[in-house]
Amino acid sequence: MNGRVKKSKADIVPLYSKIISSPKRENAMQTAPLTIDYLKSEGLILLECLSGSRAYGLETPTSDTDIKGVFYLPKSYYYARHSDYIAQVSNHSNDIVYYELGRYVELLLQNNPNMMELLATPAEHILYKHPLMAHFSADWFISKLCQKTFAGFANSQIKKARGLNKKIVNPMSLEKKSILEFCSVFIEGRSVTLTEWLHNTATAQQHIGLSVMSKATQMYAMHIDNTKTFGFSGLYQHADATQLRLSAIPKGMTPIAYLSFNEQGYSKYCRDYKEYWQWVANRNEARYQSTIAHAKEYDAKNMMHTIRLLEMAYDIATTGKVIVERPNRDELLDIKAGASNYNALLAQADQLSVEIAAAFDSSHLPDQPNEQAALSALVVVRDRLYASID
Repeated sequence: MNGRVKKSKADIVPLYSKIISSPKRENAMQTAPLTIDYLKSEGLILLECLSGSRAYGLETPTSDTDIKGVFYLPKSYYYARHSDYIAQVSNHSNDIVYYELGRYVELLLQNNPNMMELLATPAEHILYKHPLMAHFSADWFISKLCQKTFAGFANSQIKKARGLNKKIVNPMSLEKKSILEFCSVFIEGRSVTLTEWLHNTATAQQHIGLSVMSKATQMYAMHIDNTKTFGFSGLYQHADATQLRLSAIPKGMTPIAYLSFNEQGYSKYCRDYKEYWQWVANRNEARYQSTIAHAKEYDAKNMMHTIRLLEMAYDIATTGKVIVERPNRDELLDIKAGASNYNALLAQADQLSVEIAAAFDSSHLPDQPNEQAALSALVVVRDRLYASID
């Protein structure tokens, strides 16, 4: 794999011992919390695999060790507390996640990319596999639905990448614009911004009264009352106002000018402002600084996985197999390192999407997974697991 040095399982995951012994006999009612330690101590693990970068063959010296697997619920818990069905158990960082057997099959039938990858994990990355897991055949699940799940998810990541690029290229000031900055004043045959007009006329917004102009959308007649005789409402109530205020205007009072409010533009700005600063608050700062460091203005790791997913979708359509370990390690790691041009990556993704659509159109894969075979196997496996406890 392009000079990559492979390590043994013992080197990579010394903390994740395999549980191969038969399940222990249960008490009449399961009461212990379902933690990873408990699943292991009770022999409830059915499948345990390296996942993420190590399964893809894309690990670097700084890569985490991700684990995914399958467990089954204790018999008493499954039958007596089925309304409290627990679909997955994970550690606090979600680097290690186990899916309950029924949830695993359910997600496979949806051609969920994570579960399809788990099912197709190369043998050298499987830490433990219960013999009963051989009842589930990959051929039952690989279908044309993978176009929607693999390529569809990749395209959602492209949309996310475009959004990130927009945020990086167009940062927003923390100081929020006011509603006044989206208003214009028409006076003496010309148009000026409202803020400019207020400044030039030394007028306070509180002294202005607005009235709606009939048959004119977002147009208002402006009246001024510097003496506060008429108790005008002013243009807005507070700095975060989203609507202009109207006033009761004395009959026969002549407008001094007319005001136009770009309400749609202001509403969009407020949405963008909120989204941007929520993103700043929640972003992964280390990944963001890495993005800034390579000066390509996109999330390089996100784009690497986008291309990987698209290539996997193409593999599925043309070979009928989920190829987890990627043959183009160096190329994908170059993308992760920010060596690629953003627009070139988008063009590559667009071209792959076209090729994927054509490949699935001509593919002989079934339209949907074989649900009957999968569910029948699920019943058999669960029966044998629980029979071994009696």
